[in-house]
Amino acid sequence: MSYTLHRGDALTVLKSLPDESVNAVITDPPYNSGGRTSSERTSRDARTKYVNSGSAHDLQTFPGENRDQRSYRSWLTALLTEAYRASTEHAVAMVFGDWRQEPTTSDALQMAGWTWSGTIPWIKPASRPRKGGFKQSAEFITWGVKGTLDKSRALYLPGHFIASQPRKNRVHITQKPVEIMQQLVRICPEGGTVLDPFTGSGSTGVAALREGRQFIGVELSPHYAEVAERRLRAELTQDDVVLAGPEA
Repeated sequence: MSYTLHRGDALTVLKSLPDESVNAVITDPPYNSGGRTSSERTSRDARTKYVNSGSAHDLQTFPGENRDQRSYRSWLTALLTEAYRASTEHAVAMVFGDWRQEPTTSDALQMAGWTWSGTIPWIKPASRPRKGGFKQSAEFITWGVKGTLDKSRALYLPGHFIASQPRKNRVHITQKPVEIMQQLVRICPEGGTVLDPFTGSGSTGVAALREGRQFIGVELSPHYAEVAERRLRAELTQDDVVLAGPEA
């Protein structure tokens, strides 16, 4: 197996991908969520939004967290449209989001051409409580398919997942558990290619490589691109690595 890690803007890179060249899209874009008012949503960076003030870790923030609701839907639609073009028939797109952005995400998915096929809860036992109300213990994976699912595959995947964010050796603010990502990447046929336009620390790519899939990632933050590079490289021998960047 091999990977390609592009460093740069996701939409720019997606436009360069050939038609029908990937078999699944699994991604965790900047949610552009949080806050009770437009000002709170657009004036704070990712770390301020998503990390408790008393948190022990000091992970770096990431860009792309300052769009308002209409801009977010337009931007996400453009990205998912390019991902649709680059995907094969029967490909599945899976987009992480929170409860605030789930309706907008399902709109963007359908506007881009995907057939919305469901919403998968990711339940996090170790999650932020809410005083006087219900605990916010879930994120959501909105998913859709290009055309129809490939029912020739003997594949049955769970409809929900339960796992907390990594604590030991955590390297990203919104890092996803590799054990969950390994189950998600199985939606891609063995030997096929998984695309993640927002690679972050590389968890989707690590999971893809472990499950015998190829991986194409894109990351805008130079810091997190380096983190992802180290994690992806560790999954492979030096001879297996394929690199791409601005000069490629």
